[in-house]
Amino acid sequence: MATTAQRPPKTTTTIPEFVNEPLTDFTREENIKAQEAALRQLESEFGKTYPLIIGGEKRYTEATFTSNNPAHPDQVVASFARAGVHEAREAVEAAHQRFQTWQYTPASERAGYLFTAAKLLRERRFLFNAIMIYEVGKSWVEADADTAEAIDFLEFYAREALRLAEPQPLTRLPGEDNELYYIPLGVGVAIPPWNFPGAIMIGLTSSALVAGNTVILKPASTAALIAARFVELLEDAGVPSGVVSFLPGPGGIVGDALVEHPLTRFVSFTGSREVGLRINQLAAQPQPGQKWIKRAILEMGGKDAIVVDETADLDAAAAAIVASAFGFQGQKCSACSRAILAESVYDEVTKKVVELARTLTVGDTTDRANYMGPVVDENAYRKIQEYIAIGKGEGTLLLGGEPLDREGYFIPPTIFGDVPATARISQEEIFGPVLAITKARDFDEALAFANNTEYGLTGALFSRDRSRIERATREFHVGNLYINRKCTGAMVGVHPFGGFNMSGTDSKAGGRDYLLLFTQAKAVSEKVK
Repeated sequence: MATTAQRPPKTTTTIPEFVNEPLTDFTREENIKAQEAALRQLESEFGKTYPLIIGGEKRYTEATFTSNNPAHPDQVVASFARAGVHEAREAVEAAHQRFQTWQYTPASERAGYLFTAAKLLRERRFLFNAIMIYEVGKSWVEADADTAEAIDFLEFYAREALRLAEPQPLTRLPGEDNELYYIPLGVGVAIPPWNFPGAIMIGLTSSALVAGNTVILKPASTAALIAARFVELLEDAGVPSGVVSFLPGPGGIVGDALVEHPLTRFVSFTGSREVGLRINQLAAQPQPGQKWIKRAILEMGGKDAIVVDETADLDAAAAAIVASAFGFQGQKCSACSRAILAESVYDEVTKKVVELARTLTVGDTTDRANYMGPVVDENAYRKIQEYIAIGKGEGTLLLGGEPLDREGYFIPPTIFGDVPATARISQEEIFGPVLAITKARDFDEALAFANNTEYGLTGALFSRDRSRIERATREFHVGNLYINRKCTGAMVGVHPFGGFNMSGTDSKAGGRDYLLLFTQAKAVSEKVK
């Protein structure tokens, strides 16, 4: 038919089925040495200044800011040119201009860039791990899992772009030739968080790019280095100039300007509820000259619970609570910040949780022996300490609760028992290593407590009762529900990730419908003889 030129050419290369990237085994001496070498390499580059990249042009500005090591706050990891409103507007206009040609790039070519980027990221894996260890205080294991997930996003979304480019099933009508195409939207703004600075940043950027959009990446200021190095990697992978712009700067200034611009077509965001709602509000307000309704793809956090009933494997439940609550210092939107325990096992599970948490090591994560590192910055440190003070008036302090007398933003695992389900530390997202434990008289009350916040991201149930498992499947209102396992650690392609209510728009990152958010469907019908 006349429009077949829109369809990308078929590739003759067979793409292997997607599999998740294996994690690095840090018990092997060669991997330990490789990670230590990458840390030293990064140390030798400390203090380097990275420019803005607008439409392929590198720009340095008089105004700059730094990314610092939260374990040693005076240590500058990198410096960055600081964008303002003027640069934000220029970036959108340049991206819009570049989109006029990029949108017609065949899906096979776009996917090829992501496959190449995945290959390069595997080669630079230890360096990207090192960046996260220094820039946001991730442990070796947490940083490596973050990089592995980033590789998964590149591999998975490349395959999804190829799948969406295939002929789509339609009901056939005699006398007509009908086709459905998924075409890109336009200029997208990617605003990733600092807590998964590799995986989510790369996922937000690569999904929009491989769908045929141009992208402006506005990184979190506390995790701008890894974003700068990823933009370099994309350039090395052959992504054409101007397709991705790099625009570090303050969210309230640069972010707002990007969201409000009439040529911005969509915003992809992961972060706090407050910022997400602001983006949603700004995006919903049409600007002079705007021709479309902007899309806002939002993931905004959670107040996640693990429920344990009297039939559960209590050792497994306690281990899952500790891993989910204190991995990466509790700075995950999926972290278990609430444990809801059946009355008959409350004392036993609480004791096990406290004993396990007491064994966790806290310190500089350049030392692989440390399980927990610092929280990300001074603002986070102060906020968490304020919640700990609130918790002392709402529950019984069982562990931690006092700041560590050392340099850096270190907070030990902190656990409160006998916390009412309506307490502030049971309702508000703390985003730190603070766990509230609540007693429930029966399963009905436990389920009601699990659902009593404004969030709905992740949750878990530990139970051997099949009827309760089935009931939780129906009634535990979260986007990602886990049975008899921890509530963190979603894997691309396995656990499409996104939540309900104030946790966001349930955009399932790493799922088979995710790229549809960055495309629009065009139906073309031609009458034939």
